Formats: sequence, structure tokens, C-alpha cells
Amino acid sequence: MQLHISPSLRHVTVLQGKGLKEFMKVKVASRRVSYRMLFYSLLFFTFLLRFVFVLTAVDGIDGENKCSTIGCLGKKLGPRILGRLPESTVPEVIYQTLDEPLGNDELKGRSDIPQTLEEFMVKMKEGGYDAKTFAVKLREMVTLMEQRTRLAKIQEYLYRHVASSSIPKQLHCLDLRLAHEHTNNAAARLQLPSAELVPALVDNSYFHFVLASDNVLAASVVATSLVRNCLQPKKVVLHIITDRKTYYPMQAWFSLHPLLPAVIEVKPLHHFDWFTKGKVPVLEAMEKDQKVRSQFRGGSSAIVANTSEKPRVIASKLQALSPKYNSVMNHIRIHLPELFPSLNKVVFLDDDIVVQTDLTPLWDIDMNGKVNGAVETCNGEDKFVMSKRLKSYLNFSHPLISKNFNPNECAWAYGMNIFDLEAWRKTNISNTYHYWVEQNIKSDLSLWQLGTLPPGLIAFHGHVHIINPFWHMLGLGYQENTSSADVENAGVIHFNGRAKPWLDIAFPQLRPLWTKYVDFSDKFIKSCQIRAS
Repeated sequence: MQLHISPSLRHVTVLQGKGLKEFMKVKVASRRVSYRMLFYSLLFFTFLLRFVFVLTAVDGIDGENKCSTIGCLGKKLGPRILGRLPESTVPEVIYQTLDEPLGNDELKGRSDIPQTLEEFMVKMKEGGYDAKTFAVKLREMVTLMEQRTRLAKIQEYLYRHVASSSIPKQLHCLDLRLAHEHTNNAAARLQLPSAELVPALVDNSYFHFVLASDNVLAASVVATSLVRNCLQPKKVVLHIITDRKTYYPMQAWFSLHPLLPAVIEVKPLHHFDWFTKGKVPVLEAMEKDQKVRSQFRGGSSAIVANTSEKPRVIASKLQALSPKYNSVMNHIRIHLPELFPSLNKVVFLDDDIVVQTDLTPLWDIDMNGKVNGAVETCNGEDKFVMSKRLKSYLNFSHPLISKNFNPNECAWAYGMNIFDLEAWRKTNISNTYHYWVEQNIKSDLSLWQLGTLPPGLIAFHGHVHIINPFWHMLGLGYQENTSSADVENAGVIHFNGRAKPWLDIAFPQLRPLWTKYVDFSDKFIKSCQIRAS
């Protein structure tokens, strides 16, 4: 086969050939340029020049030609010819301007910064600004909005901190009325428990629960929910530990509201023999901690004044300033073996929990020689509660922490814990707790965030047996990722966080889980105007 192309491009002739050799043969005519070919060539190059001019003009709209070389043009055309989009169509000057730092003081007293997106667009259309001015105005507006959003968030956290740290007048009223009842009504001064039930307090065949609280209403909900959901209430012993000021109101309440057939003991700290013998390490540590905290921390005002930390970090520090974290009721669990020398195993309950199932099966859990049965808090997406590791609580930039612990090790929860007191007495957990509290005081409270869980994580390190998450669901005081179905199916729900169920800032959809155990027809509840919502 032969291919013949005429010089004028008018004729193309294909001739049959013989064999493979003839098939590959191509006959090319002598090279001559016709007027028609010259015309078509000029027409093609004219179109190409127009195309290049348009691309160059797009790059130079903002007054700066970004594509003045052949190499740049190739870079521009290459992706388009291959069907790909160029890397970016945003002028580089915008990136450079937005990357420039902007100090907080630069925006003070400025009235020319747009307050809304609509105002920003109007100014851009009316002013006819170039790319750099556009970026400057955008950066100023966004920075101002970020500052205001951060301030609003911090104010919200501060108000919640104040609300959660204060004693509601309804609860204060309840304490006063019960104290008055204790003085004037013999029925409110009954011995708890009665004389015939006293032997049960040291009988290890019973299920022993310990609750430390100075909140009468909260203690009532814990006790009521525990007994009401227990399949063997006559085998339940609840030891309620309280302070001196709350003892008479607490005794009056449980004397007038017995939870038979369960055994209820109400005992103030000063009635424990162990607390009257010499110095108590936890009380000494609390006194020192409070003194150092007031001297160096500056309270909530210093925390809020920190402009470099994120609002969520500030929220955590504010919560750690809650009075309960420096309350003996919160520290007392570290002395359980000394407070109950005759008991082998107890379940410790916080006063912001609600029991929704029978807890007696906890005694059947094999602790494998461990001291503390607790739920892990590192297997969830909730940043406040269920994604916590040691690095969430301990300061690993401090050498004393970094050389002793693994930052990625899972944390666990206080609130509903099984304590094997027999195994505990064979360890130095309590001494370890006091040692690290002392080290934190010497380090100007720099080893961990404020609170009692961090020293607990250290003291019980290596002594924790992980239990099923069913037994303890946390986070109802944060409401982060809280599912109604999960709440209803949990054995114990914990209102840890600022939004306690007895406060006005409680989450309305979760509060009924707590109020269902409050008798709002009770004369003391009604007289203090404690309502369900």
C-alpha cells in the first residue's frame, strides 16, 4: 500500500502494495509551500496568540503579571490540556496577608471593621478594593469575631462555674428545716441504724455501700435508687459519711424517711475513732493545698484572664476549682481501709449518681487480686469524659511525671468503684496518694490539673481491675454525646460535670432520670419549693 499526499494538500492517494515491505512504504512528495497552507497557518497562530493573551490577562487582573515566561505558560496550560485543574486560582497576596499575625490591640477602638458578612460584602462592592485590601479586611473581621466568640464562651463557662459552685437556696432551706426538726422532734433523732441492726454494720455477709456527702437531697436520691432497684434490699447496708454541719439534717432526713428493710448508717467524720487519733494526712494535705492554691492560682479570675488558652481548657480548670474538689468528702475514699477496718469489700458511690439496676452482682466480680474495680474512660468520642488518658490529667512536661508514667495509658473513673479492702491493706496505696499530693504542693500544684482524680490515678496505678462499662455511665453533667438509649440501659448513671441534676443549669432532658427518685409531695421538699423542673 502506498500513501501519496499532493503538495497543495488537495489530494491523498492510497495505492495497494504487495507484501509487508510494500505495505510499510510511504511516498512523500517534494516540499513546497502553497499560499493556502500559509493562510491556514497564520489563522491558527492568530487564534493561539489570542488564547495566550486571555490567560495572561487573567493572571494580571490584580496588577501583577504572574505568567510572563514560556515555562510559566506551560505550567498553566499543561493541567488544562490534560484535563486537570490548576493548583489554585486564589492570588498569592491573599494567602500572604491572611498568614500575617494580627495582635489583639490592633483591633481595639476600631469602628471601620465590618460586623457582619452582609456589611463586609457591601463595603467590598462599594470600595472596589484590590485583593490585598480584601484579605486585610477579611482577616480583621474574622479575628474580631473569634475574639468575641471566645469571650462569650469563657463568660458562659464562668457563669456555669459560679452556678455549680454555689449552694441553691432550696437545698440550704432543706438543711435548715431538717436541723430545726432534729432539735424539736424526737423521731428525727433516732439512732441509725437501730440497736438490733448494728451488728450488720460489720457483717461481711451483707452488701456494703459507702456514700460520702454533705448534700441531703443528693444522698437521698442515691440511697432511694440503690434500695429500690436492689433484688435483696434486706442484705444492703449503706454507710453514709458526712461532715459535722450536715450530720443533724442528714440524720433527721433518714430517721423520718427510712428505707426498710435496708440498713442505713449516718455517721459524721468526727465520730470515727481513726479521725480522732493524731494527725490525719488527707486533712493536712487539704489545708496545704488550699493555702498554696489561694496564693499562686488567683482563683477563677486568674484562669479567665489567661488569653492564650482555649475555652475548653479554661472550662476544665474552672470546674477543678469547685469546692467539692477541696472537700474532705471527696478525699475520704483514700482512707476507706482505716474507716472500715472490719469490712472486706465495699462499693463506693458518689452523691451525683443514680442507681438503675441491682448492684449486688458486683460482689461476684473476680478482681484478680486488684484493689479498685473501675470503668475505663479512653474508649469513646466524648472529649470531656470518655476519651481520657493519663496525659489528659497529668502534666507530662514535668520530669517527675514523664519519667514515671505513660501518657497514653488509659484513665479510669471515680464515682462507682468496687474496693477490695483486704487487698488494699496489703499495699501502700494510701501512702502513695499522700506522697504525690505532697509533691504536687512542693511543685506549686504543677503536676496535674486541680482535683482528686489525678492523685487517685497515680496511687491506684497497677491496682485497677477494669469492669464492664454497663456498670458506670459518665458524662451526664456534660451531656456530650449522651444517648437516651445508652442512659436507660446503664446500671449507674453519673452526673459528673457542672450540670448537676439539683441545679437550674441541669440538662432538662436528663434531669427526670434523677427527679424520679424525689418525692415532691414530701412536706420538707414542698416547703423549700424544690420542684421537678
